[in-house]
Amino acid sequence: MFGEWLADTRAAIRGERDADVPCGECTACCTASQFIHVAPDEHDALNVIPAAVLFAAPGFPPGHVLMGYDDQGNCPMFKDNGCSIYEHRPRTCRTYDCRVFAAADVTPDDPLIAARVAQWRFDHPTPDDVQAHDDIKRRAAADTEEPIPTKRAVRAVAG
Repeated sequence: MFGEWLADTRAAIRGERDADVPCGECTACCTASQFIHVAPDEHDALNVIPAAVLFAAPGFPPGHVLMGYDDQGNCPMFKDNGCSIYEHRPRTCRTYDCRVFAAADVTPDDPLIAARVAQWRFDHPTPDDVQAHDDIKRRAAADTEEPIPTKRAVRAVAG
């Protein structure tokens, strides 16, 4: 149900909870050449991520770092088709939900993620669900100043 998903996702965006995404076998976000932001307060993640794969995050205050990806575009913590630090993964990973793209009708840059996003469908059992979804799509379409699809989709969903 769209309304329930929206409430949960907004809570994850605000940092109040982790996203609950039914990924199944999908690992697109782990293999899509994405940089992962890690904030200085994420001691659990920083304790298990090798310093060699972290670098200062441009545009952020000191202490904020990014984790890069390997030559195949995989997160360096992605091992044996899964996250090797799942219980200690960064906040960015904990709150990532590719359904924001589907909700906002925004196409992600990465073709692997775009293929997964194309599969998502939402139920709209009430007129409020339909209205909320339409409002998000309208906000995303009107956000012509933001060139980064992820930011545009998240801003539209966050309200």
